[in-house]
Amino acid sequence: MTDAIEKNEQGKILLHIARNAICRALRVSYEVMRMDDGHRVWLSRPGATFVTLTQYGELRGCIGSLQACDPLIDDVSNNAVSAALRDPRFMPLMADELESVSVEVSLLSELQPLRFASETDALAQLRPAIDGVVFEYGPYRSTFLPQVWENLPQPSQFLAKLKSKARLPEDFWDEGVRLSRYTVSKWREMDYVQEVVHG
Repeated sequence: MTDAIEKNEQGKILLHIARNAICRALRVSYEVMRMDDGHRVWLSRPGATFVTLTQYGELRGCIGSLQACDPLIDDVSNNAVSAALRDPRFMPLMADELESVSVEVSLLSELQPLRFASETDALAQLRPAIDGVVFEYGPYRSTFLPQVWENLPQPSQFLAKLKSKARLPEDFWDEGVRLSRYTVSKWREMDYVQEVVHG
């Protein structure tokens, strides 16, 4: 099996687990996917994920983990339910909304701390469309997935909004600021639907 096919299969499994977890939380029936022993071993290893829900092209919930502490199967299940029911920006998802909601799962790499002498230096190290970024300053913390670069393509804009998300001024800077980056493997339900239609 090639790496591309394996990644594709992993994506299908994670998306299935995420939707199944949401369905269980909402007490809606859902088909259980059969998995081989290799997939069960992979899912038992620690993993960090973000689960993003969209509805009619708009964000409907997004919750995730930055560090791999729990087994991957538990992490994606818990984040899926939290994205559906516990994202404070949205009302909890209702069962009758399920058909209009699309699920996306992002599997994170390990965090890589950045070393920089200034904000300009930090900005020069960011890789648009590749890096997810974690901003930290004292009790303030925020992150953007790499997907956010689609709406904020300039590093300066990306970092400014990241600071705003952490509830700091967009022009804030201090030598105590810490930045880390990570990459993701991501899968969207809508891509698999298109694959079935056009395949």
